Amino acid sequence: MSRHSPHPHHERTQTQVSQWQHELPADKPYRILKTALNHYHNIAVSFSGAEDVVLVHMAAQIKPGVRVFTLDTGRLHPETYQFLEKVRDTYDIDLHIAFPNAQEVSALVSRKGLFSFYKEGHHECCQIRKVDPMRKILAPFDAWITGQRKDQSPGSRQEIPIVQLDSTFSTPEHPLVKFNPLANWTSEQVWLYIRSEQIPYNPLHERGFVSIGCQPCTRPILPSQHEREGRWWWETDDTHKECGLHSLNVTPS
Repeated sequence: MSRHSPHPHHERTQTQVSQWQHELPADKPYRILKTALNHYHNIAVSFSGAEDVVLVHMAAQIKPGVRVFTLDTGRLHPETYQFLEKVRDTYDIDLHIAFPNAQEVSALVSRKGLFSFYKEGHHECCQIRKVDPMRKILAPFDAWITGQRKDQSPGSRQEIPIVQLDSTFSTPEHPLVKFNPLANWTSEQVWLYIRSEQIPYNPLHERGFVSIGCQPCTRPILPSQHEREGRWWWETDDTHKECGLHSLNVTPS
């Protein structure tokens, strides 16, 4: 087969994704999530320790024992670590925590120190602490579920579909489907659901943190600011702040 020819499995998966994009109700996260969990046995929910605990709450009702994972970059807030344990206990889930490669982290810190991202930008650190571990953890799966929303970033997430062929972690031989059940929900809808269902949430939200990532790279925002302005605030472009996990324009390897 030519290196430019689509792999048959890749074509079949893309056909299924296109069908879901037309058939699934874009504003019904529970329905999208149920379709994903019923269709795929080999699937997992990505839980970042922020407000996408909504997905864990829904998934635990649909499929008890659903696989859930999160990334521990080694630089999270203490409150986030405590929150992870609270969610584990609340939903009685087997929460898998993925860590970056210790040798790669050590090499980066030895060469450039603990805060190189303030001078050189966040992408190298995020590649080592987030993207590479995510690639490893997703390798065995056929699909994953994320808490991405269109209103999270005006520059990089406005076109998020409810389901897509993952452009970052797929390969021609192993296409990976990504479900974004909350894509069309607003932050207000998420928080109305959290309060109505009495879902646990990260206590940092009560201190003005909206988008929560690593401790050195996250800060509270003012009422007039967009939520992503609290991430990597020292960088100039407030509308394209991504760590690489959800790069929509990355060509599959």
